[in-house]
Amino acid sequence: MKKPVNYASLFDAPTIAARIAALGAQITSDYQGEPLVCVGVLKGAFIFLADLVRAIDLPLTVEFIGVASYSGTHSSGHVRLTYDLAADIAGKHVLVIEDIIDTGHTIDYLIQTLKVRAPKSLKVASFLSKPEAHQMQHQIDYVGFEISREFVIGYGLDLDQYYRNLPMLAQVKA
Repeated sequence: MKKPVNYASLFDAPTIAARIAALGAQITSDYQGEPLVCVGVLKGAFIFLADLVRAIDLPLTVEFIGVASYSGTHSSGHVRLTYDLAADIAGKHVLVIEDIIDTGHTIDYLIQTLKVRAPKSLKVASFLSKPEAHQMQHQIDYVGFEISREFVIGYGLDLDQYYRNLPMLAQVKA
């Protein structure tokens, strides 16, 4: 049973849609017609991925990779692979699409994991970034929104697998 939670909207659906359109235009311009492999990080990025790839005017394919590091509202500090790519990315332009980058441990793990597979290029797009919490070695190439340390739900982000279907991004209230 879904646990009830109090939340307040941070970004509504039209604000999110406008930002994703801008990101899609920027990515389209940056790759200048080159084919792209978009790698969605499961599960949280699936809604952002779906909207972002529709905003990118390039030949592209979609792959998925799964990682886990959260339990409830807290990171375990340990990243583990739960689902791997089905296709070879060697020699291809790869864009990792993440829902949120907090400390950055997960994205560091993913970049290290994917770099050994010899992509032509490897960049990161994240719907959300928490710069105050960053402890990562790698950069984020495309950021939807920057937020502070609050725990958020909606637009694909969850609390114990619930609330992903909220059409907006919301902050969980204590």
